[in-house]
Amino acid sequence: MKIQERTGAGNNRSSAPVQPTMGERLPSPPRERKPALAALAVLLILVGALGATMLVLRAGDRVEVVQVTGDIKAGESVGDNVGSVLVADDAGVNYVKWAQLKALQKLKAKSTIYKGTLVIGEMFAAESGVPDGKAVVGLSLKEGQYPEGLDVGDLVAAYQVGNTGSSNSNSDDETSSGSTGSAGGADTPIVENARVSKVPSVNSDSTISSTNKRYTVTVDESDAAALARAAAANQVALVKVPGN
Repeated sequence: MKIQERTGAGNNRSSAPVQPTMGERLPSPPRERKPALAALAVLLILVGALGATMLVLRAGDRVEVVQVTGDIKAGESVGDNVGSVLVADDAGVNYVKWAQLKALQKLKAKSTIYKGTLVIGEMFAAESGVPDGKAVVGLSLKEGQYPEGLDVGDLVAAYQVGNTGSSNSNSDDETSSGSTGSAGGADTPIVENARVSKVPSVNSDSTISSTNKRYTVTVDESDAAALARAAAANQVALVKVPGN
């Protein structure tokens, strides 16, 4: 009887579930691994690091170029109206490097260049000869025959002034001929559109007298003779016209 009781007791103990002891942890389920997402994350990190590196290198790749510090009229050189500034180097922009300033000062502006402009090579050219179909005429003008502030590149009209028939006062026919010459009358300009190509500098010795100053204008070749005749007689006045 005792043997049976012990056996039965042992059978009862083995059939009961084994409980974990104090301090033991239950086993966790295995984690699901996603290697594709991990690889993508690593790739994004590498791309970001590469982009940051390129920006730093780009910011450090700068060149010293010429910047205009004062307005420059067409036909003028930069003179001392320049300064240097650092910009990002760009092979697509023909910047004039600061080291090229001496060569730049020998060139002339093709058109008006305004203060603050970064200079590129296409803005300047060597001083060339007279263009085809054009002529250059020198004028000796006294006060009242030119507007104040006249500058290189300005567009003007040239009018004949004074008594154009005084030299032919011996006969009515000659007077009539002198007053109806190539000028076409007092209200008709000798040249409607002349471009000022040179003006007397403030400190130059270009003055002919205490009142006369030398100006040079570029006109159509067909208008040069009439303008030269009027200029020789000191009968030319310049007027600024629209287009400046």
